[in-house]
Amino acid sequence: MSEGGGEATRSFPPLPERLPVDVFDSHCHLDMAETPVTEALAAARAAGVARIVTIGCDLASSRWSMDAAGEYQDVFAGVAIHPNETTGVTDAVLDDIARMAAHPKVRAIGETGLDYYRDWAPKEDQHRSFRAHIDIAKRTGRALVIHDREAHEDVLRILLEEGAPERVVFHCFSGDAEMAKVCADRGYVMSYAGNVTFKNAEPLREALRVTPLDLLLVETDAPFLTPVPHRGKPNASYLIPHTVRFMAGVKDVDLAELCTAIAANGERVFGPW
Repeated sequence: MSEGGGEATRSFPPLPERLPVDVFDSHCHLDMAETPVTEALAAARAAGVARIVTIGCDLASSRWSMDAAGEYQDVFAGVAIHPNETTGVTDAVLDDIARMAAHPKVRAIGETGLDYYRDWAPKEDQHRSFRAHIDIAKRTGRALVIHDREAHEDVLRILLEEGAPERVVFHCFSGDAEMAKVCADRGYVMSYAGNVTFKNAEPLREALRVTPLDLLLVETDAPFLTPVPHRGKPNASYLIPHTVRFMAGVKDVDLAELCTAIAANGERVFGPW
């Protein structure tokens, strides 16, 4: 969960040109959308976004995501307690997350991790929760989806100390090129959001340039982080083509090649539909 640039208005951007190869949105929050799920999925499909992973941030949104994934064929779910929500986190809450992870359409434990930008939860509670989520991901065979905000060193350290799951995704990757190289060496997947298109995001673009194609995903984090040229409007999965086309330009790769890589990486991380 992140914050976009500027206050969103309620006028939605137009449908962009469809991508040449279907991709998917690796991280969004359908429960926060102003649009009904059926409409959001239809618009996404029209733009070449065939699948969506909707992510939980607490017990309520995790249950919502699990139920939505069970109801809609094109949706997977992630379940977790967001680091900002970990104050006083109990074993009972973490056990609920582990039980939800057993659902066949729950394919990720996330978003979990560390957030030092805000002080909404003590670091010790964040660390305990993050370590517990790593354990849940390993026990259930689910991908670990990480929220890392101004906490790079501790996130990487804890992953080493606990032993990372087989599949790790840095949601809304926010590191620089050196961190991207570390993640690539460890086989961690980096998911880029609409903020890579922002004018002041050159360090993020440098990270994108060195991210291998086979460790690359794209996301919206909708309704946040709407890409240029619609920054400040509500974000949604159907706007991913703007981010993907921009990423192809930054990496100087063919658009269809990038889309094909993203689709393959998504199926490897989250499993077949």
